[in-house]
Amino acid sequence: MISIRIVHVVYSFGIGGLEKGITTLINHGSDDIAHIIISLCGTKDSEKLLKKPAQIICLDKPGGNSPRFIWDLAKVIRTVRPDVVHTRNWSGMDGILAARLAGVKAVIHGEHGWDMLDPAGTSKKRRLIRKLTSLMVNHYTCVSRQLAGWMQQDVGIRKPVTQIYNGVDTANFMPAGPGKKQAVRQEMDVLPEDFVVGIVARLDAIKNHGALIDAVNQMAQSRPGVKLVVVGDGPEAAALKARAGYHVRFLGYRSDTARLMQGFDLFVLPSFNEGISNTILEAMATGLPVIASDVGGNPELVDDGVTGTLVDPYRPDQMANIIMGYLNNPDTIARHGEQGRKRALERFSIIAMVDKYEAVYNCL
Repeated sequence: MISIRIVHVVYSFGIGGLEKGITTLINHGSDDIAHIIISLCGTKDSEKLLKKPAQIICLDKPGGNSPRFIWDLAKVIRTVRPDVVHTRNWSGMDGILAARLAGVKAVIHGEHGWDMLDPAGTSKKRRLIRKLTSLMVNHYTCVSRQLAGWMQQDVGIRKPVTQIYNGVDTANFMPAGPGKKQAVRQEMDVLPEDFVVGIVARLDAIKNHGALIDAVNQMAQSRPGVKLVVVGDGPEAAALKARAGYHVRFLGYRSDTARLMQGFDLFVLPSFNEGISNTILEAMATGLPVIASDVGGNPELVDDGVTGTLVDPYRPDQMANIIMGYLNNPDTIARHGEQGRKRALERFSIIAMVDKYEAVYNCL
């Protein structure tokens, strides 16, 4: 018997960390909670990740801010009769007004990070709109302490804010067993003796793949055994492939990232900004040291000098030096990888994530 009906309003239900968080919540959530996903732009590639039934409604949002579209969205929301509407990020905020027009009494807004049009959340216009729309929101969620502080101190949100870390499936993402690592590396077209640096991320400008490619290009001049494996697809694919050398392997979008990560020696994510990165958590659970940019929620995941290293995303030379340091110190790789796995097990469980979201839903 269904006790609560939740509508999630997102700009896209494509492939990404936000979408993965929603599918994880649904797959591991209570059976008496029904989830409906409204994809404003009509993309629903993450439907394949769902293991439990969830209705997906695809719309065709025009560019700009159309009052007609918000009214039409309100009519769609009204037809599914939700108890709670949960909107996400700047691009999903049309759902706040639409939910109120539809007569929904419980509206939650979640912040998962920023985009390249406002990579540090400093836009005065966006902050003002967020503060004004907070009058129509009952509760906020966010994925990092850094985002919680930004919402309360910089934006001036005066509604309850619950910070909830993403959870990682530590039974799926785990260190490679005997012989598994070399089998995976063979598929990647790298040699057993190569040092494999990996990144799993959408090929989007905010992920800053270019800095990592530049760092590996620099290293490859003296250490040709260094290889970079790039997993993911996106709008920057053509430009990044043109920038890369022979030592870079582009694998495109893959659904078997847990297996592919077992072929890496090191994981790097040099984003210009992040909320809480699922792929960093997955790398930690796989037992990999993580090099990540010192931005957003990354310092809450990567314990600098213990589970990995934090870097300046604008310094490919620094990135190259740190990668070289790991390459020359296998003991550090092993130690940081073991500590990362331990941290993932102790602090970032899926059960804790789901329980906190459902507690928010049940309190409204």
